Amino acid sequence: MARNAQRSGFYARIRDEFIGLEQRGLVKPERVLGSRQGATITVRRTDGTLVEALNFCANDYLGLAGDERVAEAAIRAIRDGGAGLASVRFICGTHELHKELEESISDYLGFDDAILFAAAFDANGGVFEALLGEEDAVVSDSLNHASIIDGVRLCKAKRFRYRSGDMQSLEEALTTARTAGARSILIATDGVFSMDGAIADLASITALADRFSALVLVDDCHATGFLGKGGRGSAALCGVEGRIDILTGTFGKALGGAMGGFVAARQDVVSLLRQRCRPYLFSNALAPAVCGAALEAIRIARSIEGAQLRARLFCNAKRLRKGLTDAGFELAPGRHPITPVMLGEARLAQELAAALLESGVFVTGFSFPVVPQGQARIRTQLSAAHTSDQIDRAIAAFTAARQSVTELA
Repeated sequence: MARNAQRSGFYARIRDEFIGLEQRGLVKPERVLGSRQGATITVRRTDGTLVEALNFCANDYLGLAGDERVAEAAIRAIRDGGAGLASVRFICGTHELHKELEESISDYLGFDDAILFAAAFDANGGVFEALLGEEDAVVSDSLNHASIIDGVRLCKAKRFRYRSGDMQSLEEALTTARTAGARSILIATDGVFSMDGAIADLASITALADRFSALVLVDDCHATGFLGKGGRGSAALCGVEGRIDILTGTFGKALGGAMGGFVAARQDVVSLLRQRCRPYLFSNALAPAVCGAALEAIRIARSIEGAQLRARLFCNAKRLRKGLTDAGFELAPGRHPITPVMLGEARLAQELAAALLESGVFVTGFSFPVVPQGQARIRTQLSAAHTSDQIDRAIAAFTAARQSVTELA
């Protein structure tokens, strides 16, 4: 009986916590898609009906997630490699496709080698513990992705944080770490901060790293494939290619839109990760279909067509940003295809997103804890697949939806 009472108390507490999230407008609804990812998608409404909608919240920057060539490459890989390897790689799970993809991504980004993970979250979750000990230090941007935060927590290195994008704060943290006698210091930062599209000042960060003999790790999930020269990411954009020690990234955004992550670095670093990185050692090998899709996406990104897609993407981003600004919306400043519409209140963000879906525009409201309290927003994202007409229709829908939500309030 005592056990039953304790179990009942647990479930009652969980139920009350969820109800509290609902009452504060913090529940994040998951929309069911009935189509491929793309500029237009089919979305299931809460009443069960399907609606075609313009998609303005995907990480599909180059528009390749639903590309027929990428899908066919995945199908060919399944035919050759099957559904999966049914094992971790060091036991019986490494396929030629894995080696090919590691060579392809490392060559594209200018590193000696790369190592694959089931997810980019795993890449960040395992890299710190495998490479750093209690004699070392990590200096991390305060707005880094949750995967970096969790990865740093798992390692024994001393931890220091600096205010996001504040180079004076970074210098102070580096001074403290060096004064404390750290053997190695690793600066960790997002290349692009996903909630607002801010781009890290890698030129200043690498300059400080040189002064303090520190290493630099960059999570480039929201940059690889489309930002900087050749789409090689934030380091290429900031003119510091070759000065980043460790790069983490994903195949789940611009490079195919499937899943899977990687760490690219010097050969010695990658070799040690293969022996010590727990998410790599104890997770099944990446599915052949994911490898095939990513290889085709990388090929496209490196081609003349890739350059054309990148040009179209940033033209689209400028058009949406200007249109929403002219319509009176408050946007987080920036030049990245991530274009956050700042709303402040969580419930307002959710209601506006729901109203937009009714108008045929698919977006997502973001609120705490994904973003800080009082900074709820709708994070719009552009794709090279969007047309000018679709962008103009989205701007008009935002304006109309704002009016309907205001009237309801």
